[in-house]
Amino acid sequence: MPLDKESVQKALGQVRYPGYSRDIVSFGLVKGIEVTLEGKVSVGLAVTSADPEVPKKLYADIEAVLTDLGARRPEIAITVTVPKGAPAAAAPSTPAKLPGDAGVGRVKHIIAVASGKGGVGKSTFAVNLACALARDLAERGRPGRVGLMDCDIYGPSVPLMIGVNARPMLEGDTLIPLENFGVKVMSMGLLIDADAPVVWRGPMIMKTISQFASNVRWGELDVLLIDLPPGTGDAQLSIAQSMALSGAIIVTTPQTAAVSVALRGAAMFAKVGVPILGVAENMSFLEGADGSRQHLFGQGGGLKVATALDAILLGEVPLDPAIRQGGDHGIPVVISHPDGNPARVFRSIGLTVLNGLQKAS
Repeated sequence: MPLDKESVQKALGQVRYPGYSRDIVSFGLVKGIEVTLEGKVSVGLAVTSADPEVPKKLYADIEAVLTDLGARRPEIAITVTVPKGAPAAAAPSTPAKLPGDAGVGRVKHIIAVASGKGGVGKSTFAVNLACALARDLAERGRPGRVGLMDCDIYGPSVPLMIGVNARPMLEGDTLIPLENFGVKVMSMGLLIDADAPVVWRGPMIMKTISQFASNVRWGELDVLLIDLPPGTGDAQLSIAQSMALSGAIIVTTPQTAAVSVALRGAAMFAKVGVPILGVAENMSFLEGADGSRQHLFGQGGGLKVATALDAILLGEVPLDPAIRQGGDHGIPVVISHPDGNPARVFRSIGLTVLNGLQKAS
């Protein structure tokens, strides 16, 4: 089979940036591909890294996939820029450093929690998942290794749900996140008065989100969850493009309206090369005292989304008054009712996500 640019680019899509599940194509590192009539292949990359082992590893991996493709002695040129301070977001060193941490904060995995529309309980899901991950990691001897970045600028409900309400401390130009239940938290809701409306245009929103990533001392984290605003606007797209996401979790409810919008939201991640880690169905059913279930919002919506995306269904979160009460009182159900069915579902989802990240690393 003759070589062409398309086949070469597809092969390069198998090469992961060291320490990440994302490939060099989706990271935007491939700057040029040339294939001559004689089948000679030339590839150019631009990498920002202070680690000399990164370009060596990339060269070897690229050479291997191109050789398997049938290219004879491919020419591989890798231009390396050594960053001043923190690495560029598009090509971080290993493991990922969030800018602004002065070289001491490292984040292994950044996960976006997204939904196509509002009203599906995305923030409630993100808070409980963060607490579930924190408990699981603490039991493994890794406490305080989970962060939650609330990027829902217009409706920052995370502080209420996780029980934090103080102003973050400032050290120089760096914000210190608050912490509760083993989760480090940063949100616009911590920086403005509770009754103050956020009436901002796109550039101001993007500047704030950028500061959350670059001016917050997250420290050493295994997982940083990003609670995205609902929809697929500039803010969501910019986060997906600028941050080294390990993947995204799509949250939906069972009804048809939510399913169709969730699929459109997931399509954005496909365009920027961010893998879907799985789909979570929220408000799946109301369970009676006798164990009977009422599917108030329909049935099977999460499975439909997962099947359409060729992803796994992470779990079905029940519609339970304890979840709402936990959010209202700032004690997530994973903490307030750790032995209840909702908590077991969230911890199962967290375990599935952690196992998936470990396999992809």
